Amino acid sequence: MTQLTIALILFLAPLAYSPGPGNMFFAANGARFGFRATVPANLGYHAATLVVTIGIGLGFDWISREAPMFLAIIRFAGAAYVLYLAWILARAGVMSGNNEAKPASIVDGAILLLLNPKAYLIIALMFTQFAGAVDMHRTASVIWIAAVFTVNNAVAFSLYAALGDGMTARWRSPDTARFLNLPFAAILAGVAIWMLLA
Repeated sequence: MTQLTIALILFLAPLAYSPGPGNMFFAANGARFGFRATVPANLGYHAATLVVTIGIGLGFDWISREAPMFLAIIRFAGAAYVLYLAWILARAGVMSGNNEAKPASIVDGAILLLLNPKAYLIIALMFTQFAGAVDMHRTASVIWIAAVFTVNNAVAFSLYAALGDGMTARWRSPDTARFLNLPFAAILAGVAIWMLLA
């Protein structure tokens, strides 16, 4: 079990800690609203991660084989959703009253995971490498792998949110919010384009 966990973390490290849709989303939100405000979205993202990972590990991955359009639809829907979030963030600096900027919610985090096609591919790849690596019941193995994957990602995304928060802590005020919104909205828009092209 220990060897599996270490091998899994080493396998996931370059995937979890390199820039990607989730990391950039949390870095942008950390920069705009502060680390603590990213916690609900992080919980939503990783609750969805755990459910999806267990589902794929227990056989849900047949959808991608039997319905190849599934990942294509998820890819375009995910890119559109990230572009929508970028648009909201870009306009936040010029809004006021009831329309002022709000941090991403637990639902936003869950939707981001569900519409992230790269997450499905990484999860499927992970199970091809590690599903039979230990002598334990299949369900227990899937749950353990899903838990390690989820916790590892949660740590990575929290670090990105803290990095975003730390980079802009001195600049976060009503007067400077709009100047922060545009570059981080551009980052999210770039992530959406990357999701379509990669």
